[in-house]
Amino acid sequence: MISIVIPTYNNFEYLKLCIQSIKKNSSYNHELIFHINDGSDGSLEFIKKNGYKFTYSDRNIGLCSSINQAAKLASFDYILYSHDDMYFCPNWDEVLIKEVKYLNHDNFYLSGTMIESNSGHITHDFGDTVSNFKEDELLAKYEYLNFYDHQGSHFAPHLVSKRMWNKVGGFSEEFNPGIGSDPDFNMKLWHEGVRIFKGLNDFKVYHFGSITTRKKKNFIKNKGDITFLNKWGITTKFFKKHYLKSKTRFDGPLLEPKMNFYFLFDLLICKIKKLFIIN
Repeated sequence: MISIVIPTYNNFEYLKLCIQSIKKNSSYNHELIFHINDGSDGSLEFIKKNGYKFTYSDRNIGLCSSINQAAKLASFDYILYSHDDMYFCPNWDEVLIKEVKYLNHDNFYLSGTMIESNSGHITHDFGDTVSNFKEDELLAKYEYLNFYDHQGSHFAPHLVSKRMWNKVGGFSEEFNPGIGSDPDFNMKLWHEGVRIFKGLNDFKVYHFGSITTRKKKNFIKNKGDITFLNKWGITTKFFKKHYLKSKTRFDGPLLEPKMNFYFLFDLLICKIKKLFIIN
């Protein structure tokens, strides 16, 4: 089964809905693990009362640190990271487990397909808040809303083996409070030889659109793109375009990027940007 790690920061109503969707729409009994930042909205009491595994900080310590702390409690062989404002559609875990069995190794990064009201892989409005969420309509239509199995997605929710998670050290905490941490995690996996970065069309979640980051502006005030450029010498945009080939149709394991004119020109732009970084 899967250890599902969910960091949360005073987002109680969405967190409850996320938990309900996992309980309602899962075929297997997975392990839920939370990191509670602050928790003064009732989320800490709720998690304690229901006997879930959790870690806690009395302030917001950032997404990366939150995930890393909670992931230490994982007891299953696979770790799935989710936002607290995601609704898991039926059969999500059947799709993931089938893919894991098919691959028969753990050098992979598997992610989902996000349905959002005004963005995501699939754009369809089923509500932008808990109060106007059209759950019944989503459940009636989600199977008919399709993207395709795609390359290189770095969006949550995503699944890796606990072995690979520990090997790369989880999320890099210099990216707190969170922006840039996903592509950095992907880059660390790339350097460990992972070449299957696959977004599964049939693993669908409805995402309310980063409710936490919209409400808590301090959650997004980090210079993740600059941190990534300083660390790896390329931009996140370059990495997604030339390495991960993000959102293109999945056609097998990724290859080393081609050193053509477009690669070299974009690489030059990265080098110029790095020269003029103001930290």
